[in-house]
Amino acid sequence: MTAKTVLWEPTLDADAQRWRETARKIAAEHFAPLAEELDREQRYPHEHIKTFVDTGLSGMLVPAEHGGSALSMTAITAVVEEVSAACASTGAILAAHTLGAVPVRLAGTEEQKRDVLGPLRSGEAISFALTEEGAGSDAAAIKCRAEADGDGYRLTGEKIYIGNGSISGRYVVFAKTDPDAGARGITAFIVAADAPGVTIDRIEDKMGIRGTRTSNLKLDNVRVEADAILGQPNRGLKLALQTLDLGRVSVAAQGLGIALAAYRLAAAEAVRRHTFGKPIIENQGIGFRLADLAVDLSAARMLTYEAARAYDAGQPVSLPGAMAKLHTSEVAHRAVDLAVQVFGGDGFCKPCPAERLYRDQRVLEIYEGSSEIQRLVLSRAVAAEHA
Repeated sequence: MTAKTVLWEPTLDADAQRWRETARKIAAEHFAPLAEELDREQRYPHEHIKTFVDTGLSGMLVPAEHGGSALSMTAITAVVEEVSAACASTGAILAAHTLGAVPVRLAGTEEQKRDVLGPLRSGEAISFALTEEGAGSDAAAIKCRAEADGDGYRLTGEKIYIGNGSISGRYVVFAKTDPDAGARGITAFIVAADAPGVTIDRIEDKMGIRGTRTSNLKLDNVRVEADAILGQPNRGLKLALQTLDLGRVSVAAQGLGIALAAYRLAAAEAVRRHTFGKPIIENQGIGFRLADLAVDLSAARMLTYEAARAYDAGQPVSLPGAMAKLHTSEVAHRAVDLAVQVFGGDGFCKPCPAERLYRDQRVLEIYEGSSEIQRLVLSRAVAAEHA
């Protein structure tokens, strides 16, 4: 905490601070001015991808030997926070861009890393394709199958809720290679978007983050070679969960950005707006809620940056990531709710940014592990510790 702000501020090294300042600058210049338009028109911002490429943000998780920026998770957290505060859709696009790269970083061969991660630097996205109808929180229940075919496999099934869907050049697809083995019979494959049998026929019409592209992915007897396997055969679910562990830190960073934007809007409006002859922040019903939000948001920042620090230090991130994702997404909920309340009738109407933030926030408590799943993970850890 400094004299400049009530909120707790992370201590960043020089590299992370430089990336944070870069993100803040381009977010103000390029992303914030288009946030309302992207939401209104439900338009994917291809021009922002060029900005990612020009500034190196497209290669955040790409190793330097493959032409990437190789940012620490702490720096990535700072970048996603800044971008999300300016435009939640753009922050979600950047986070999804990162999520698809994680399993390749974790389990890819050197050839896979070169072929898949290298193009990320020039703006080509890779998407994470796990969720299916009836297999969201229960990922082991997926029905997409991969049947051996000579020296390769044929994939059949349908994935849903694909971040950056229809935009990506490749997908990391999780499929059953041994249906009788349950969770131990799932394998991850790298599938090209233009492979024969791959189709996308539904783009979701979403409540919030409407500048993002979310689609299904149909696989009709799609042929892949054995070298498309990512990691070990029949160990794909473990890879998916490891990816989500890190992805939850990115979602927490998105939550920080949305919560910060809502907090700043609410605080400024509470000082500006007068009722009964005084600023409404002087009414304890508003002032105390802003005070509580400052505490909650500071705690959320501490949890999120600590989870990022743990990853950078090579420490387990499953529990810190679950805590950060759970707390931050729910703090963001309280922040956007307060912003709408402070703006009153204006907050309920477009184009008030509080109204947009209210819709953008809601998905944070659902994707990459709902709040209920985070509580399940944490409650099991508590039980194991005290057994």
